[in-house]
Amino acid sequence: MAKAARQFALGVDYGTNSVRALIVDTADGAEIASHVYNYKSGEAGILLDPKDPNLARQNPVEYVEGFYKSVQGALRKAKKLRGFSPEKIVGIGVDTTGSTPLPVDRDGTPLAFKPEFKKNLAAQAWLWKDHTSYAEAAEITEKAARFGAGYLAKCGGTYSSEWYWSKILHCKRTAPKVFDAAFSWVECADFVPAFLTGNSDPLKLKRSICAAGHKAMYNDLWGGMPSKEFWSTVDPGLAELRERCAFTALESDQTAGHLTAAVAKKAGLPVGLPVAVGAFDAHLGAVGSGIKPGTLVKIIGTSTCDMMVAPEDNPLPDIPGLCGIVPGSIVPGMFGLEAGQSAVGDIFNWFVKYLPPSGKGDPHVVLTKQAEKFRPGQSGLLALDWNNGNRTILVDPLLTGLLVGQTLHTTAAEIYRTLVEATAFGALTIINRVEEYGVKVEEVVNCGGIAEKNPFVMQIYADVCNRPMKISRSAQTCALGAAIFGAVVGGVYRTTQDAQRKMTGVKPKIFRPNPAAAKTYAELYPLYRLLHDAFGTRTFDGNLHRVMKDLIAIRNRVRK
Repeated sequence: MAKAARQFALGVDYGTNSVRALIVDTADGAEIASHVYNYKSGEAGILLDPKDPNLARQNPVEYVEGFYKSVQGALRKAKKLRGFSPEKIVGIGVDTTGSTPLPVDRDGTPLAFKPEFKKNLAAQAWLWKDHTSYAEAAEITEKAARFGAGYLAKCGGTYSSEWYWSKILHCKRTAPKVFDAAFSWVECADFVPAFLTGNSDPLKLKRSICAAGHKAMYNDLWGGMPSKEFWSTVDPGLAELRERCAFTALESDQTAGHLTAAVAKKAGLPVGLPVAVGAFDAHLGAVGSGIKPGTLVKIIGTSTCDMMVAPEDNPLPDIPGLCGIVPGSIVPGMFGLEAGQSAVGDIFNWFVKYLPPSGKGDPHVVLTKQAEKFRPGQSGLLALDWNNGNRTILVDPLLTGLLVGQTLHTTAAEIYRTLVEATAFGALTIINRVEEYGVKVEEVVNCGGIAEKNPFVMQIYADVCNRPMKISRSAQTCALGAAIFGAVVGGVYRTTQDAQRKMTGVKPKIFRPNPAAAKTYAELYPLYRLLHDAFGTRTFDGNLHRVMKDLIAIRNRVRK
């Protein structure tokens, strides 16, 4: 019997700082070639404003250039391998950051491409981590709650400044020329497939259920987007815009279109390749990590995204504080649940940037070696992981970091370890919240840069959560997830789950909890929750007097 010809899929992963193209073998997910294009604009690809630390934008020119450069680079490497040719690629999948909306004209061309808006920050893509619209988010939350149509029910009860509508409303109020010039607003996850396929008409392009459901309050329960009548209570301009954003959102196993001749020629790909409907990077990272019911996938990097899926035939309760419960958003045919932390790696990077330790070498490495020597509770310190606000479960961008328990003997390494522990306590809070509402977490699979490279952090997560921490087999899970959808729309697999079974896996190394450490962290976590509830909620009715005293008692016992 003749051996089947090899087939390949292309995944293109648009991150915060770069674009990665990955070519994989559809038979087993083997990653045969990849190439990264680092954004050139701004600071590591992020356009900033020194007058406003909440602002973070991106030049959409980079999205086009990034596709060509990353794909061309991956193809150059793949062509050196026996058995590969571009003609054997069956399909393309795309993931991007989100919510990252950009204003476009009637043809779907980004306003930032036009000379008059080229340098206007409001005309660029509004990156996921832009928090300038915190006041608008609070207003949308308040008016949606008063309107009473249930629009907040599927996004945790609170609308976020990181999301689609709050950013657009902020643009209208602070940059009306940009708002008036925009025919519509398109998520980056929808813009890239539209550009690749030539289907860029804002009224006709294929929009992602992932973006619409989690970030734009889209749900079939109320007929798609929130009603024009609701948006009229917020701002008449949004009511008018809503009619140019009304659409049917699709799952990522659907085809957004086929690669145009112009894009194919420049990239070096076959004309007419099917391109999957786009999705967010974290969601496809979960797919690339083999997510299934009972599995929580954590993508740990500068921030985290925590995801689960559940069968659609078992109704789920609305879970306060989650970033959404959306049918089909991660794995088609299942509810997708999203949560996360607004800063994790960013907190560690902040510390070494502004408070670096003495000595030579990478400060992360130096501090990790020193921090590993301490036992849980030994420092007497406790922190809150809110240096960039809280995404889950409080959904409040105006919360800030906190460190309790420092003395005249506190060292940099002790603080560094405490910051890692704080992010682990935040991770445990998310696990507890979903389980409180009946969604059982049977295993945790981690991926992303920190999960791949930092065993110190992963061991602390295992000890704090008192659960084994598995690591995804792929170091490029988002791009792999995109490639999986490329294989599905390319006809190699009938379903996403079929592709996952062949193309994903976990590493042999599992971080298992240390019983003694887990016991101490079980004492520290209630103190973390005291601080969490005292500073993060309006209804706290406790007393913080015990916190410092209990930390000292734990410290003294551990040191003995």
